[in-house]
Amino acid sequence: MTFPENTSVRHAHFGRGSVILDRGDSIVVSFEHGIEECLTGDLESIADLAVRAEEHRLDSAVSVVARILANCIVSVNDSWGVFSRSRVALLPHQLWVCKRVLESWPTRWLVADDVGLGKTIEAGLILTPLLSSSRVRRLLIVAPASLVEQWQTRLREMFDIRVSRYAPAADTPTSDFWDTHDYVIASAHTLRIDTRSRWRRLMDANPWDLVMVDEAHHMNVEERGGKTLAFQLVEQLQTHGRIRSLVLFTGTPHRGKDYGFLSLLKLLRPSDFDPREPLEEQIGKLRNVMIRNNKQRVTDMQGNPVFTPVRSRRETYTYSPAETRFYDQLTQFIVTGKAYAARLRPQQRRKATLVLITMQKLASSSIAAVRRALAKRLARLRNAEVQMEDTERYAVRIEELEIEDDPANLDELARLEERLADNLEAFINLSPDEIPVLEELLGAADMVERETKIERIMRVVDHSFDGRSVLFFTEYKATQALLMSALQDRYGDRCVTFINGDGFVDGVRDSSGRAYRLTEDRRRAAGRFNRGIVRFLVSTEAAGEGIDLQENCCSLIHVDLPWNPMRLHQRVGRLSRYGQAQPVDVVSVRNPDTVESKIWECLDRKLDRITLAFQGGMEDPEDMRQLVIGMSSPRMYSKVFADASSHDDQRLEQWFDAQTARFGGEDAVRMVRSLFGNVARFDFGDVAGQIPKVDLPDLIPFVKSIFVVLGRRLNQTEDTRLSFRTPPDWREADFAIAEQYELLFAREPYPRDGEDIAGVGLRVMDQALRTATGATDGLAALGGLTGPLVVFALRDRITGSGGAVRKVVVGVQRNDDASWRLHRDWEVLRLLNPAADRPRSAPFQAEPTKELDVSEILVEAEQSLKSRLEELDLPFRLPAIEQLACLIPGTGVR
Repeated sequence: MTFPENTSVRHAHFGRGSVILDRGDSIVVSFEHGIEECLTGDLESIADLAVRAEEHRLDSAVSVVARILANCIVSVNDSWGVFSRSRVALLPHQLWVCKRVLESWPTRWLVADDVGLGKTIEAGLILTPLLSSSRVRRLLIVAPASLVEQWQTRLREMFDIRVSRYAPAADTPTSDFWDTHDYVIASAHTLRIDTRSRWRRLMDANPWDLVMVDEAHHMNVEERGGKTLAFQLVEQLQTHGRIRSLVLFTGTPHRGKDYGFLSLLKLLRPSDFDPREPLEEQIGKLRNVMIRNNKQRVTDMQGNPVFTPVRSRRETYTYSPAETRFYDQLTQFIVTGKAYAARLRPQQRRKATLVLITMQKLASSSIAAVRRALAKRLARLRNAEVQMEDTERYAVRIEELEIEDDPANLDELARLEERLADNLEAFINLSPDEIPVLEELLGAADMVERETKIERIMRVVDHSFDGRSVLFFTEYKATQALLMSALQDRYGDRCVTFINGDGFVDGVRDSSGRAYRLTEDRRRAAGRFNRGIVRFLVSTEAAGEGIDLQENCCSLIHVDLPWNPMRLHQRVGRLSRYGQAQPVDVVSVRNPDTVESKIWECLDRKLDRITLAFQGGMEDPEDMRQLVIGMSSPRMYSKVFADASSHDDQRLEQWFDAQTARFGGEDAVRMVRSLFGNVARFDFGDVAGQIPKVDLPDLIPFVKSIFVVLGRRLNQTEDTRLSFRTPPDWREADFAIAEQYELLFAREPYPRDGEDIAGVGLRVMDQALRTATGATDGLAALGGLTGPLVVFALRDRITGSGGAVRKVVVGVQRNDDASWRLHRDWEVLRLLNPAADRPRSAPFQAEPTKELDVSEILVEAEQSLKSRLEELDLPFRLPAIEQLACLIPGTGVR
């Protein structure tokens, strides 16, 4: 048997294809996934539509419809990920991000969406069609240590994507970890350290089809300081040819230095960006590599804004006389100590100054926090039990953490600061007579019977948040314990839970005054708070990232203000995110008499000026302001707060302006305008007509129709629920498919026990789609059609240039006036679904309404499609058109 060129054939393993060349014993065939050479005996010739039309041979209508629906489902999901198994409703901007990333393959993108826009959902949408189609067989995700569990859990629970967590103990020279695990998530903090030849084994392993990096701004490069270890790791993987596609996620892509920003872009597109060249000359290329969406642009499917407003206000309080005396004495101690430290040797000066700054930070949180540090320090000084090695280690580590500026390390930084404040060796005093000064300070602290800040917070809760759940943020555990004790005293025991990096907090008092240690897992604490089991949650910066707390709360109180304004934005992002139904109320508590509050006043005024600079020219000045903040070094903020106590109030703002001259200046504003005026951004108005108006319930008619084709029955227990026993052939094709299923075709956070959310990526659904797309039936009559419908599959004729989207399905339907209407894949789905939802009904038994020249219909439809290809915005360089199926109007019963 010979196979002429373009003959349609089917292979048991590769599916349908088109003949390129007949070599006698073998045939070269173009399949959907690529070109294969097959044995002639393994191929079955398929009569195409033109032949069927000439022979007037009609196929089963339900089989043709099932095949069309399956091809449309695969087509729309490959482009948009709309049938991914997310448990939360998908937003247009998330679908749009998925489409942009999947338009080319290999793909290289920097996704820089604002906090709370759903980056793990975007990642899941991108991954689902890639994994389902086997385009990605090897996946590596690199995330901060604190976010690894969240990524792993969300991908599993929301998309049924299961990734193995990298375990250093399992990575040995003989374990072959990297080649025996195809889907891996690893902590950036662990992976970046090349211990026991870890990097060499990683470079020797099979390449990764896709690498995703979260919080990619930590892969920093300094023009003079060199590259971070994380950057070096990804760079080496790329140099060794171990990364095919790379997607980076970060909310702060530009950290104030063009060199580092361009180095990140060069990692993505080596031939397009060069950190040694001016950014201005390369900025026009950003649109093809960087995506930035902000909350103001995000809408639902109807174009309505999704995010509720954030309403911020300040509450003030005044120290009691006892607190004032303590604060004044501590301020004098710090100022005197800094002057004394200036005369010490450089290494000793650095340590002493760091301790004094830490005490200043602790005092701005609460007297309880700094009192604990002072008491420990005094005890060690008295007993001469200070360990010099510990102090050196703490100081070095603190400086490392400050340079890295990684939110995952904030709790560790706070712990080290607390330890350092009381662990400086006795041989380096903070003043010539430190012990009596500390004794005096502790005496003053003991006179403080109540902290007015905590009392003010209680009044805010009573008057402003009566009956509401409240999230509190503080930097230090001592303040955390103090506030938790006050809440229990006021509102009863077990009204509060907590999150910190250690999982425990000491010194919490119940309503009877008994002190005890409380332990709590962060995920359990978040779950109890979200479900309303506890009313209050007091968190350190450990919940500043990776924890969603918006389900039952819209109220946040900053117990203390961190010395980096970006932390405030990240804190608010725990509540101001997708799913928040109420406006978010944010309260900061300040004492205007303290130097820290005065610096915040200066900082607020400067931030207001930055916002004003963007008004009129940018759609979201608040988002732009956060980007300017992110471009400044955290060490700049720390230095300003630390040095402010040495300057008098009258000249404080003048001094502040001098110290922050470059922060928020014209250069920074101009850079942000330039950057984010050139990136790819979602605009509902531009893409509303393209966004698929389909969701998981639209899969039900296909499942019903394919079961009729197979001669099997299923049960529809509710509108969105189907149950069935799996066809034996499906289980033979995939041993992981279960014997029976209860499927939910809806996005619910908590499905019933034993129930699977149906969608692309669920193995039984994927097998159903393979069965239908592999069928050969293509011509039938269907009752209820207003005109003939011809369905086409479009592919790229250029081999090796295909993106993640391998085919695009479209329909062309003739109107009464003989013109032709173009239907996108999801529109074809919606057109046929009403009939397919009742696959045993009369429309599927129809005869053609009249004699039609189907051959002529096919020719006219293809000509109409060719004339309108530009409307489809296809991701193909040279589209090839294949006639997939044709439905003609029918009436009556055969």
